[in-house]
Amino acid sequence: MGSPVGSPHSMTTYFVMERPLAWWPPSAASSKLNGMRIVYLAAGAAGMYCGSCLHDNTLAAGLLELGQDVLLVPTYTPLRTDENNVSLARVFYGGINVYLQQKSSFFRNTPWLVDRLFDQPALLDFVARRGASTDPAKLGDLTVSMLAGESGRQKKELDKLLAWLAAEARPDVVHLSNSMLLGMAGQIADRLRVPVLSTLSGEDIFLEKLAEPHYSRARELLRSRAQHVNAFVALNDYYAGFMSDYLDVPRSSIHVIPHGLRLDGHHLRDHRPADELTIGYFARVCHDKGLHLLAAALPLLAADSRLPKLKLRAAGYLGAGDREYLHQVRQSLAAAGLTDRFHYVGEVDRQGKIDFFHSIDVMSVPTVYRESKGISILEALANGVPVVQPAHGAFPEMLSDTQGGLLFTPHDAGDLAEKLARLLTDHTLRQDLGRAGHFAINDRYHHRAMAARTLALYQHVLAADTQSDDAAREQTAVAAGKRETQ
Repeated sequence: MGSPVGSPHSMTTYFVMERPLAWWPPSAASSKLNGMRIVYLAAGAAGMYCGSCLHDNTLAAGLLELGQDVLLVPTYTPLRTDENNVSLARVFYGGINVYLQQKSSFFRNTPWLVDRLFDQPALLDFVARRGASTDPAKLGDLTVSMLAGESGRQKKELDKLLAWLAAEARPDVVHLSNSMLLGMAGQIADRLRVPVLSTLSGEDIFLEKLAEPHYSRARELLRSRAQHVNAFVALNDYYAGFMSDYLDVPRSSIHVIPHGLRLDGHHLRDHRPADELTIGYFARVCHDKGLHLLAAALPLLAADSRLPKLKLRAAGYLGAGDREYLHQVRQSLAAAGLTDRFHYVGEVDRQGKIDFFHSIDVMSVPTVYRESKGISILEALANGVPVVQPAHGAFPEMLSDTQGGLLFTPHDAGDLAEKLARLLTDHTLRQDLGRAGHFAINDRYHHRAMAARTLALYQHVLAADTQSDDAAREQTAVAAGKRETQ
């Protein structure tokens, strides 16, 4: 089965009871502003803890705490998160159906009841655990079809979603978790007459690997479909500016709302002994995240006489397609005689994640691409762990604001080693940067702030949309009056 577009990873399920859908009658604009029904359509990331899924679930939970009626609705696969999962059990645009409808016209015409059999979370989980292609070169036609929306091969999936939204969910606002879902934006706006928002969360990384002619067509569709969106959300100014050009939308339409962590359990580490220091890496194990750069920096650090014995600990999801990459990382360390200095602990749950941060002295995720989120960096800072990050993407902005670490020249293992050595040889600097980061996260990168700012944006967009509708009705009435007097 092909990987779900908009979530270029693999799949796992997380079982929760579906909350009953109370009837939501039409209401006045002022009533909606005080308490609205929000449908948040989130792309499942399959068999891994994905930063976007963690973000979406934390945001939805925060909005629920603010008294809003939020339906977090998975698409492609069930959502997996290391916190209390507030998503519905039902999955729309199930990955199996999406794939089958792409490959065969027969499945584009099967009854909806038959489709529901393929959308069962347990079945999606079963298929996902056996691997799914995430190679953009193999998913170009599917990507284009999904972005085509009502003109694509998954039109039946869009029709099912629209029917559910209109008959059961009855939202006041619909929020898409990433721009790869923009194929549904126009129909949602036209059929439901509600504002549509979209978060921007690193979609360009996938799109830039598409082959022609699919790449050009996907970019064209994205720019076209973006015109149906009332407002976009980016997690930082860097990505807001980048995606303004990428989607050809005004920068003023993109609102920056930083990610906020649920801080329960995150706290400053206890003092660690200085006779053995540990560098940490917490991210998906793959080339894009740059573990190989840390492996190249470790021999340089091991040769530094100022430093005690160093270790490199890594944690995070490892997909089947990246096992060879990890093997190559291990081989490079073995060639340098450092096999015993590296330990991969695998994927960990929430408590395991916090324990991991408390077991390291400094962290680096030296991405080779321009990162749009950097959630694991915020998590490290929440626990007082200073970081060394490449000076591109979201990281310069993030570290300028939090003062929680140092920047190095992207792709340069020598400069990475130099910056790591600067921290590892200076306990006071490590402590100062770690504490600065910790206090910054607690001050302004928490889930309550993220939810409050997102709710304020919904209220702003809904008010503007209501004013636009009122103006349109007034113009219609004036035009009708003129016709009657003629």
